[in-house]
Amino acid sequence: MTFHFALEGGRLRTAAAALLALTALLGIAPAPEPLLGTEIRRIPTEERVLALTFNAAWNETGLDTVLAVLHDRAAPAVFFPTGDFADHHPRALRAIAAAGHGLGNHSYSHPDFTALTPDRARSEVRRADTAIRRAAGTEPLPFFRFPYSATSPQAIATVNDLGYADLEFTADTKGYLGPGHGMTTDRAVERALTALTPGAVLQFHVGADEESGPDTCLDAEALPRIIDGARARGYRIIDLRALLNR
Repeated sequence: MTFHFALEGGRLRTAAAALLALTALLGIAPAPEPLLGTEIRRIPTEERVLALTFNAAWNETGLDTVLAVLHDRAAPAVFFPTGDFADHHPRALRAIAAAGHGLGNHSYSHPDFTALTPDRARSEVRRADTAIRRAAGTEPLPFFRFPYSATSPQAIATVNDLGYADLEFTADTKGYLGPGHGMTTDRAVERALTALTPGAVLQFHVGADEESGPDTCLDAEALPRIIDGARARGYRIIDLRALLNR
């Protein structure tokens, strides 16, 4: 498969030596330059492919089901835990890594980055990197997803300078809202399948908040139907790590 990168947006980083020095402090391999300077919301291809991604910021509810579904259907995924989640749920990160899925960075405490100073933003990224690395025992991917998907040119530049590409999403199932906010499994499935487009990046969540009920994870329930429905429509599920191996 060949990806044709035509990403929108501003600058591509050219100070390679400075970038490598900064990323050496974190111990990550920096993202390729064509992935920097913009927010990525879809894989740049016209092929019928899609990628599965999962945010994790609350608890482990639904994770075992998600991992079992991904295994049974031979589907890769990238997970974006917060550092706080990693510190409180190291077993979850070890299970994700052991299953062969990628781990991105979703900040440490899930703040709105558009309201942070560059120093605070860098601290959030670095603390999360340390926590994820410690919990999973593996190197995180150079993919960062902004909390609330709240990006800005300055915030993107800050994470880029740390070697991270901003990897957002094409569509969110909204399963995280749960029954307490009127969401159902059927609606989560419909949102995902309706949003299918070549190169789509789907966002799911594991965990549940108190309003949804501690044992409710609609995205875990919806996942097998979404995978099967996408494949029935001719889509293949690919690993976002392919973006790093151009």
